[in-house]
Amino acid sequence: MDLLVIGDANPDVVIGPVDQPILFGQRERLVPTGSLVLGGSASIMACGAARLGLSVAFAGRVGDDPAGDFVRTSLADRGVNVDALVVDSSLPTPLTTILTSGNDRAILTSPGCLPSTTADDVPLDLVRSVRHVHAASFYLLPALAAGLAGIFKEAKAAKATTSLDPNDDPTGRWDRSILDPVLRVTDYFLPNAAEVLALTGHHQVEDAAGILARRGPLVVVKNGVDGAIAHTGSKVVTAPALKVDTIDAVGAGDSFDAGWVAAVLNGSRPGRALAIAAACGSLSTRAAGGTAAQPNWNEAIEGMTP
Repeated sequence: MDLLVIGDANPDVVIGPVDQPILFGQRERLVPTGSLVLGGSASIMACGAARLGLSVAFAGRVGDDPAGDFVRTSLADRGVNVDALVVDSSLPTPLTTILTSGNDRAILTSPGCLPSTTADDVPLDLVRSVRHVHAASFYLLPALAAGLAGIFKEAKAAKATTSLDPNDDPTGRWDRSILDPVLRVTDYFLPNAAEVLALTGHHQVEDAAGILARRGPLVVVKNGVDGAIAHTGSKVVTAPALKVDTIDAVGAGDSFDAGWVAAVLNGSRPGRALAIAAACGSLSTRAAGGTAAQPNWNEAIEGMTP
């Protein structure tokens, strides 16, 4: 396998666009579209990487329920190996509802078996056999987060590279004490702009990225319509987003992650990898949900901004 992806997998119900504010009081409102799609940052990234031509395995946990069956089938249908997807007999599959509004969205998640996912769910022989290990949704999976540094150490001992997308912290604490040990064994840290600012307390994306880059990883920040930056701690590379007709931005950051990993595994230097990743993130917004419009390799290269 080229890539092992570790983390969250669940169905997404994507509804919108929704006019703000959301009304309670048993008020019913109509929206133009609604979709039941594969969700979870890790699973969307895995599908994007498979679409780009990588051989991909997934490790995580779902419940023994129809939602878990949906996740397993959706991943497998997109070419992702699910042999390491654990079935939890006591807790349900996570469920997420996403309310879209323009380029923004509100996300409601019932975590189900996410908190019970641990490093023991990740087969070490699989970790040692791949070229790259990617983890997502760090703060949604606290038990897995506690053991992630050990997994990454095993990967790096086997000459694999590593990446991490933290995603949002529902608690709002952004605890760096559990993140910093993982950053020291992470090659590519892939937050979005809001996340990198929250993790550092800074108000300027480039400065915040530099702070985290000096912890060890190359920090690659997704910044929506403003494109993306990669920061080594001393040098910055930028890439613009593509102009596309956006349906929704669900999973765009995860498709970006897939583009970045595929590019670096294919030998691209940071500037080109960043442009390919930005193209993948932008092109994924052309349809509802995170996986429907993910590009293949040729589409990403053709769409890449020169």
